[in-house]
Amino acid sequence: MDERLKKQLEFVYELDKLKSINRQSYIADGSKHENDAEHSWHLALMCMLLSEHSNQEIDVLKTMSMVLIHDAVEIDAGDTYAYDENGNLSKREREVKAAERIFNLLPEEQGKKVRALWDEFEEKETPESKFANALDRLQPIILNHLTDGRAWREHGVKKSQVQNRNKNVGEASREFGELINQIIHFNVEKGNLIDE
Repeated sequence: MDERLKKQLEFVYELDKLKSINRQSYIADGSKHENDAEHSWHLALMCMLLSEHSNQEIDVLKTMSMVLIHDAVEIDAGDTYAYDENGNLSKREREVKAAERIFNLLPEEQGKKVRALWDEFEEKETPESKFANALDRLQPIILNHLTDGRAWREHGVKKSQVQNRNKNVGEASREFGELINQIIHFNVEKGNLIDE
């Protein structure tokens, strides 16, 4: 087998592990926790369908590529729950270490290209990375909304935590920012988020 293809396939096989990394969000029917592969696929689909709601023109394929690989590091670093204050203290260090190993499985120039997409997502400075991050914030909020706030209720999440985590979404998409505010208000009224 060609060495380049061998390395590419090794990366593909490695990313299959994302199917085993469970997140705290439940899928829309509430039957199970969503895994990282499902999450990444859902973001890519949302990007394809909702890119018109970006405040700025974006490269849709680049943004889709970004969301497809953004959680690859969780193979080594694990999923850190958005509202886990202690886990978030070491998250960046764990994820950078994971990025070094995982993206270096690819042929060198391809690995650098994919790593650059991950770095861009993390830095949140380009229109694509801002929109990708907005999608990454919106999607679990939608799932929480569709499951009657199940994960929020299980973790005792406060309105202020959700607002703080999502305060920059409107910079990427005014519509997403407004939608998140409506969902937060609705779920506070229903008792799914603690009104603090």
